[in-house]
Amino acid sequence: MILVTGGTGFIGRRLVARLMAQGRAVRCLLNRQRAERLPWENPPEIVIGTILDEEALFRAVSGVDVVIHLESAQWWGRPRDLERIELNGARQLATAARAARVGRIITLSHLGASPASAYPLLRYKGMVEDTIKTSGLAYTIIRSGLAFGEDDSFINHLAMQLRVSPGIFFMPGRGEVILHPIYVDDLVMALCASLDTLDAVDQVIEIGGAETITLEDLIRTVMRVSSAPRVIVGVPPYLLRWITAITGRLLPRSLITDQWLDLLATNRTARLGNLFHYFAIRPRRLEDTLLTYMRGRRYSAEILRTTFRRHPRII
Repeated sequence: MILVTGGTGFIGRRLVARLMAQGRAVRCLLNRQRAERLPWENPPEIVIGTILDEEALFRAVSGVDVVIHLESAQWWGRPRDLERIELNGARQLATAARAARVGRIITLSHLGASPASAYPLLRYKGMVEDTIKTSGLAYTIIRSGLAFGEDDSFINHLAMQLRVSPGIFFMPGRGEVILHPIYVDDLVMALCASLDTLDAVDQVIEIGGAETITLEDLIRTVMRVSSAPRVIVGVPPYLLRWITAITGRLLPRSLITDQWLDLLATNRTARLGNLFHYFAIRPRRLEDTLLTYMRGRRYSAEILRTTFRRHPRII
């Protein structure tokens, strides 16, 4: 039995569908709101509750061989949400899993994660890694580059920002930061493959896609694919954080968040070829993949829906 936390998220729902297609027994821990809107035709076993609910968490881990931990507040949470959901949630999960004699915890982290990071998202991800490593359980930590796909919260938000920008796009810094995006289906394949890869046990594995790219080149790629040319103007990141703080007070959910900027604050790359080396997966190229779903796409309705959508509730 495999327990997946965060099973209805961008990565989680694809992972659950793939695991079930492989004939694996899957269980998801979901709050009542998410359990009422399942994204699968044939849903897995569902335990109602949250990662912060000790009783529900113990029910969820009972009889489980492996936990794949994806629950996250990274795209919408403030630092207090990151501490509560990312860090405290990981601690409670590790405690419950140890009590239930779970065999291994597999968790998804970020390239650049470190407890000493100056950026809250990467700092809390690093603290989560330390929690898993010291849990007394076998583990696999996969540090991934930016995951992109048809409904991601990064590249699609970038395209939405281009749509609402009147001829000018404000880029954080000078655009020299190097990123390592990975297609979501390739990441899901890696998570599934890690279940059967002995070399992944008690390892921290860093993976990315087929190429690295600077932020400026990424922006120009999205402009080209989405047919939204703009003049790029570099803006100090601290100024964008001030603007984000203001818009966050005015709108339920801004297209740019502090966590979004955290991911652009420093170079975040893995060794090219790691995805094939560890899991025998040949990653898809960024622009080729974007062309399959972004070309000709209208973002007007998505901008309104995203901007005025309330934050998800973990409890």
